[in-house]
Amino acid sequence: MPSETSFMAQSPRQTCINSFGIFLFVKFVSMQRPELHQHIITTAGNLFYVQGYNSTGINEIIEKCGIAKATLYGHFKSKEDICVAYLEQRHDAFMHSLKSFVGRRSRGKNQLLGIFDLLQDMYREENFQGCWALKTLGELSPDQKKILGVIQKQKKDLLLFLGEVVGENIPNLSRAEMEKTSGGLYLLYESAITESHLFKNDWPIYMAKSIAPSLFTELE
Repeated sequence: MPSETSFMAQSPRQTCINSFGIFLFVKFVSMQRPELHQHIITTAGNLFYVQGYNSTGINEIIEKCGIAKATLYGHFKSKEDICVAYLEQRHDAFMHSLKSFVGRRSRGKNQLLGIFDLLQDMYREENFQGCWALKTLGELSPDQKKILGVIQKQKKDLLLFLGEVVGENIPNLSRAEMEKTSGGLYLLYESAITESHLFKNDWPIYMAKSIAPSLFTELE
């Protein structure tokens, strides 16, 4: 450990740099491993979502996290693994919010249209950049099949949940009718989240919500 004399011999700039290094060391040593793991995912995820997956490098993630490269690679083997963790975090949070949001609404049309009202709330959030999964998908090369598979699974999860909502709110549907209705809601939602980001306006959300009742009014 450096002596008091060696610190006194340092320039003010050197002392500042060393002090900052000690601060970061103490800060992240005090973090529990799961907490640091989550810190990396959240920090990298924000970069991926705002500026893009391909535009975000490992060194930038390390710098923003305030950690050493060895620390990052102690948690994730690659940027691809960080991206998978980010997508899973976003999807889990979204599905939890959607299920809670729909569950608090009265049965019938209110639950069936709930996904568009939730999207309206999402649109109002700061730095809304559309669908995190589709934004990442647009940057993938053909050989990035691991991330592609994660995105496909997550979209299927959403589609299956919409099928459950339809089945619970419109009785006596055949399987074909349920799939057609939930598929229509899914496609309207995906269009609305993409187009609202494209036009920087929420009219696509309102339009999708106004079209959606035509999918199930004849079935009720």
